[in-house]
Amino acid sequence: MKKLFALSLGGSLVNSGEVDTGLLKQFKILIESEIKKGNRFIIVVGGGKPARRYQDALRSVIKPTADQLDWMGIFATHFNAELVRLSFGKLAHEKVCINPTTQGNFKEKILIAAGWKPGWSTDFVAVTLAKNFKAEMVVNLSNIDHAYTKDPKKFTDAKKIESTTWKEFRKIVGSVWKPGANAPFDPIASKLAEKEKVKVIIANGKNLKNLQNILNRKQFIGTVIE
Repeated sequence: MKKLFALSLGGSLVNSGEVDTGLLKQFKILIESEIKKGNRFIIVVGGGKPARRYQDALRSVIKPTADQLDWMGIFATHFNAELVRLSFGKLAHEKVCINPTTQGNFKEKILIAAGWKPGWSTDFVAVTLAKNFKAEMVVNLSNIDHAYTKDPKKFTDAKKIESTTWKEFRKIVGSVWKPGANAPFDPIASKLAEKEKVKVIIANGKNLKNLQNILNRKQFIGTVIE
């Protein structure tokens, strides 16, 4: 059965200091194999290390507003998204989507998207596009295997979450968006996902076999929120 999936590809997977071309090549192979089965994809790309470096650079020059910091991160997502779009050639729509509220459709197998405007994380963009195009789910790919009840780097009693509701998850992430934040899934996007009943799976994007299992409804490692 043909399906449309929304993937939120964390910027740290694309560039955590330098571009991870090895991962991008393997990701491309996996997505193309799924396309051969008839599946289609919306891939929203994050800013990664370049976003945070430019935000830090701006802080060293001026005392920036939250919107100014957001714009720095947004333009970093555009650059990363263009790299991913070009790597898929004609399989991808001819332009990176930077306005997720635009109605319409795409005839290609892949739509690549990036950040839009201040206050909108790429997680929020992914949920919005998933809602608009009626995707099966959002798979949030970053460098963690699960979401936790607390930051596991700071708290030894943090417990991994296998599955939870949006109501419970939102108690963990709060309700305020901060540019450059490292929450497992952004609070504003979480609020929208709860409202629109969008299912999200948080998983480690470096484990591409695990992603394949998610897409094919096999046993996987990750956190399910719905």
